[in-house]
Amino acid sequence: GSSYRKTSQISCVCDYTSHFSNYASCRCNRGYTGNPYIPGGCKDINECEQGIDNYGNPYDCGGGGVISGATCINLQGDYNCVYKNHRPLVKGLGSSFGSLIFIGAIYGLYKFIRRQRRLIQKKKFFKRNGGLLLQQQLTSTQGNVESTRVFTSRELAKATENFSITRILGQGGQGTVYKGMLVDGRIVAVKKSKVVDEDKLEEFINEVVILSKINHRNIVKLLGCCLETEVPVLVYEYISNGNLFQHLYDEFDDYTITTWEVRLRIAIDIAGALSYLHSAASSPIYHRDVKSTNIMLDEKYRAKVSDFGTSRTVTVDHTHLTTVVSGTVGYMDPEYFQSSQFTDKSDVYSFGVVLVELITGEKPVSFLRSQEHRTLATYFTHVMKENKLFDIIDARIRDGCKLHQVTAAAKIARKCLNMKGRKRPSMREVSMELEKIRASSSVDMQPHDDEYVSENEEDNEQRVMDVNIGVESWNNVAVTAPASQYNVASSSLSSSDIEPLFPLQTR
Repeated sequence: GSSYRKTSQISCVCDYTSHFSNYASCRCNRGYTGNPYIPGGCKDINECEQGIDNYGNPYDCGGGGVISGATCINLQGDYNCVYKNHRPLVKGLGSSFGSLIFIGAIYGLYKFIRRQRRLIQKKKFFKRNGGLLLQQQLTSTQGNVESTRVFTSRELAKATENFSITRILGQGGQGTVYKGMLVDGRIVAVKKSKVVDEDKLEEFINEVVILSKINHRNIVKLLGCCLETEVPVLVYEYISNGNLFQHLYDEFDDYTITTWEVRLRIAIDIAGALSYLHSAASSPIYHRDVKSTNIMLDEKYRAKVSDFGTSRTVTVDHTHLTTVVSGTVGYMDPEYFQSSQFTDKSDVYSFGVVLVELITGEKPVSFLRSQEHRTLATYFTHVMKENKLFDIIDARIRDGCKLHQVTAAAKIARKCLNMKGRKRPSMREVSMELEKIRASSSVDMQPHDDEYVSENEEDNEQRVMDVNIGVESWNNVAVTAPASQYNVASSSLSSSDIEPLFPLQTR
């Protein structure tokens, strides 16, 4: 112990006995080895290297001089195990670990609060965007709930690369349409509405509910919607080939639509879709905005009717009285404009304009025509009265068309454009007549005497209505290009061929 430590510097120890005064018994002290009977004969043992002392006792710090962080240091006649002081390190590690736990806890709390805020915000948006009303409406539509999916905002953000500008298909008055790809690989059109007020929310919910009821090959299918975002979002099937307006007016460099057969088939597709909406659907549906920009074309040039934002489901009286007249100049039923009463025959009138577009290739409104014939409906009616149809047939189809079919289709168009709604055929009748035309030969196409009833009276009414709608009312309407579901921005119109949009407040 301590007494040994005090004598550890002495290498040799001798004991003298009382019996032999001149004789001494000597030995090397602990920690030394050698001959104790000669001067300097006891040498220090390097315990750190040998591992045992001269008595054979193990004494190293362990493990070749290092154990548990201890280091063996040789002393004169002794050795020492020096242990490193780990307390600062342990304290530092403990402090760092505690700090990390604290920071992690703070970050976790931040993420939790942020997630909760997002959930609260999504619920707020869902409620504000009419989610509860939509659920109630969809629940009341028997057998259609499962066909309409509610997407999460995260799904649609991923599908559209966070609504990247490179994914924009078109922009219009109601919002922006993006091209997206769902997780299952389906290509979709994502319609993101502009910031809407409560008055517009009913319109949005109306579109979702109406489309959820519809299953027709010539009507754009609604895949679902998202109500968790600040503005409502609709997800449609993607129609790859643009709209009819673009193809008719040379915005695509293709010649498929330059044949009468394709145009007649497109007319039949549109008529069939509107007939389904008016009569075959569970409840009659009026589209209210039939026009060439709302007729999409797929890769096989089959027509699909789109954009049901202003549609209405009709229940009892089969009419819809509104205080605000909405529609597009050139396509709007004059009778609806005057009375604010929309009927199925109002859609028939709009379809008649589209049919005339297919026949003539003329735009629904053009300042290139004279003032009294500025709208295509009045121009076409005048030409038909003058029996000069051949002169206005689109030059791209004139030579290769079956003239008897074009003539028969033109007569149907004129019936659709009758100033009095009750004299117009129903869309079902129009669809059936167009089918007959496609299957007909020239001998089957014979004119009927009732096609030109009260021509002079109708012509006078037409002129009056044209003045009211096509000229005077334009002074009070902001002039904009026609809207479409996709590619609205790409519809290039000259200043002489633009169309103002309604609504107008009726008096």
